[in-house]
Amino acid sequence: MGKKKRSRVSREEVEAEEEEEQKENLHQSSTGRRVSTRVCGDVLNRKLEGMNPMLQLKLIIGGDLSVLEEVLGVKRTASQQEIKKAYYKLALRLHPDKILEAKEKFQQLQKVISILGDEEKRAIYDQTGCVDDAVTEADIEEFEANYRGSDSEKKDLIDLYRKCKGNMNRLFCSMLCSDPKLDSHRFKDILDEAISAGEVKASKAYQKWAKHVSEAKPPTSPLKRKKSNKQSEADLLAIISQRRSERKDQFDSMFSSLVSKYGGNAGPEPTEEEFEAAQKKIESHKASKKLKRK
Repeated sequence: MGKKKRSRVSREEVEAEEEEEQKENLHQSSTGRRVSTRVCGDVLNRKLEGMNPMLQLKLIIGGDLSVLEEVLGVKRTASQQEIKKAYYKLALRLHPDKILEAKEKFQQLQKVISILGDEEKRAIYDQTGCVDDAVTEADIEEFEANYRGSDSEKKDLIDLYRKCKGNMNRLFCSMLCSDPKLDSHRFKDILDEAISAGEVKASKAYQKWAKHVSEAKPPTSPLKRKKSNKQSEADLLAIISQRRSERKDQFDSMFSSLVSKYGGNAGPEPTEEEFEAAQKKIESHKASKKLKRK
């Protein structure tokens, strides 16, 4: 009898410890720290069992959204079939037809499935935690093509002119995607216009530089630049990566906003008939897309 009693007490102690661990991890979730893999598994599933699906999502999203599996409510070891099934069910509850003004939020859900639903992208995500594709040379070239001659470039030029007090040699060292041989005449036109408009003052250093530029022959295609050197590419890579990181933060924020706004007004859990119909519709749409590509 004594042994049985000790065994019962032991189980109670274990359960109490487990309960405390759950509370601690759920507290970490609410303070923005990563929810442990164990809590995201069986323990958390038992804790959330019977809870409103949107409240489940709210609790999970309180943690680190870089764990995309948590958004769908599946384990990190979930199969493709389990991921897709969880996605379809969540998509039905968050679809704009069921929740007004949810279009933008619904699109973010597509971002999750585009990563977890693709084995190659999921493997990269599991290794790096990155939700965007790697920055390629084509990305850098595209950024440069869009930046040169843009309003953003003009604003950066004027801001740097003020910072460098008209010292154009210093300015070219800091100006993105710039080349003195190609951009001097173009930058001079922009700065002369800003000086005439009273936005900036013509410093002695600038006047001396502008005189030399006026005496030189302008390039025939100033917006077409040769391949960037390694340092320029590194600078652009850092900026593109930063902007992608900002997009990820917006992605996280949108999901948190979705939960806080619609957490109490979500549609009911879809029936099996609704789920099967939605699944068939999405699969047929994907199949038709593949046929068109062929």
